[in-house]
Amino acid sequence: MNGVVAGDRRPIKSRDTALAQRFASWLVARRVSPDAISLFGMVAGLAAGGALAATVHWPAGERWLWALAALAIQVRLLCNLFDGMVAIGSGRVSPVGELYNDLPDRVSDSAVLIGLGFAGGCPWLGGTAALLAMATAYVRTLGKALGAGSDFGGPMAKQQRMFVVTLAALHLALAPASWRPALAGLGLPGLALVVIVVGSAWTVVRRLRNVARQLRGGTR
Repeated sequence: MNGVVAGDRRPIKSRDTALAQRFASWLVARRVSPDAISLFGMVAGLAAGGALAATVHWPAGERWLWALAALAIQVRLLCNLFDGMVAIGSGRVSPVGELYNDLPDRVSDSAVLIGLGFAGGCPWLGGTAALLAMATAYVRTLGKALGAGSDFGGPMAKQQRMFVVTLAALHLALAPASWRPALAGLGLPGLALVVIVVGSAWTVVRRLRNVARQLRGGTR
């Protein structure tokens, strides 16, 4: 089964939970703008990237910075969840909503992954991960533009990328220094980026194959 969907909403199970529905209704009742939620998510993504990069410059407070980065990433993901729910719930779908929905995600992804690269002493690897993350989004957008539908499938879509970074950040925030793995000169941040790079590359290939199958009239 691939990740191609008929509409243009990423399938997120938590969207259907009672708690998420209630909070989205609370935001709608207070006339919070969906675009403002998207922008706040981007600010959270930038904060996460900044905290990750700052771990190199503030060793004494690095555990707090790792924890802050993990928290900011979750705030970013929650904003990604609620901007669409509020837009639909309020009926305030903006003509520029697509821009607010997509561009902040690209900025947030790049900030987090590049920040993790600096944290691990391998900025080139963070940059590679950011480029591949952007490539996964490009293929999804291209598929939609060509009429093949939006493919949100993995194995390394946005949620999976942020899950890997969050796990690494929490480990570095909470685990003893002696529990920090290293391999081939890469610490945990670098190893997390390797996982993201490999998974994102495979995601690009998989989405391209799915788009081609759709355009040829194949089954989903």
